[in-house]
Amino acid sequence: MSEAETEETDDEQEETAPDAEESASSDADAPAPVGVKLGSTRTVLATDDDLVESLTCLASYEDALTGDDRYLYGEEAALEYPEAVEFMLRSGLPEDDDRADLAATFFEELLAEHDVADDSVVVYAIPTIENDEGLANLSAVIEDSAIGEQHIRSYPESLCSAVPALGDGLEAIERIFVGVNMGSTNLEASAYRRGEQLTRFATGSVTGNEIDRRIANYVEDETQGRVNIDLTTAREYKENHADFEDFQPFTDVIQQPGGGSHEFTIERSVMDALDEYVDEAVDAIANSFLPQVANDYMKTYNIALDHPIVLTGGMTAVPGLADEFEERLSEELQREVSVVAPDDPVVAAATGARRIAEQLVKRDAY
Repeated sequence: MSEAETEETDDEQEETAPDAEESASSDADAPAPVGVKLGSTRTVLATDDDLVESLTCLASYEDALTGDDRYLYGEEAALEYPEAVEFMLRSGLPEDDDRADLAATFFEELLAEHDVADDSVVVYAIPTIENDEGLANLSAVIEDSAIGEQHIRSYPESLCSAVPALGDGLEAIERIFVGVNMGSTNLEASAYRRGEQLTRFATGSVTGNEIDRRIANYVEDETQGRVNIDLTTAREYKENHADFEDFQPFTDVIQQPGGGSHEFTIERSVMDALDEYVDEAVDAIANSFLPQVANDYMKTYNIALDHPIVLTGGMTAVPGLADEFEERLSEELQREVSVVAPDDPVVAAATGARRIAEQLVKRDAY
């Protein structure tokens, strides 16, 4: 290379280097994207660097040295203070001021321990529920917290959860589809058209919590009244043993009031409750929600059912449930429909919310 060419190359590098440095500096100065799902059972925070999961509960106790009130949250609170722990979002939302205050304290403790960036753009998932006071309380818990200094915005939970189910980007906001959210406190459904939430549906009669109650009742029936379990144990049976693909009977042991123990085997109770749940969910979607979509938006309805229905929410973590729902809904509608679900339903809403926040940051839309 000649001396002149060398000088020219050096000049080009000098000219381009500041632009590269400016871009790197700009990226470093950009706010952090954060996704939040404050749920009835579990809360998830999704950042670029971390994925935090916690039980949505709080316990207070008195500091033995100072007498000050101290707090534990999440699994630690549920384990150490089972008699006093508060699950403040059992209905899906903080229903009153007291529960909103508890939720705010829980959220502050969670954020402080995990050092979530204050200088951030926050997207949080909200349920599809007609409860203005509860939704306002949920918004206040997140929007009054330390994070989200640059921007805070909410999106429907089923849309956020559909983001990781439909691709690696934001394909969910570019499509027409039906989302069905199968949660602990509600069965929710929405039709979406390029991110716009159209017809909405929610019912509190088909829920994961109702499954827990049925499991507890069915265990008592199956053991001829010898075994009574609480709802926490019933939920653990559901989460650890429910399986439409390969359910295996399992044994457990209880301590007898007068001493000794009793071992018992569960063969039907868990899957009987799950089987009823899927039938009721299919009936609600096929005979209440989808006719409403067809009546409001016939063309959108036809397009949506030609594409996969997105099944989200904690109940879709049960192995084989999505396939079972697809088969039974196809039979009920007398047409073939397909169903997809995120790989990890528990964190899907927060993960999708973080992807949306990331795009808001990239597009300077905050």
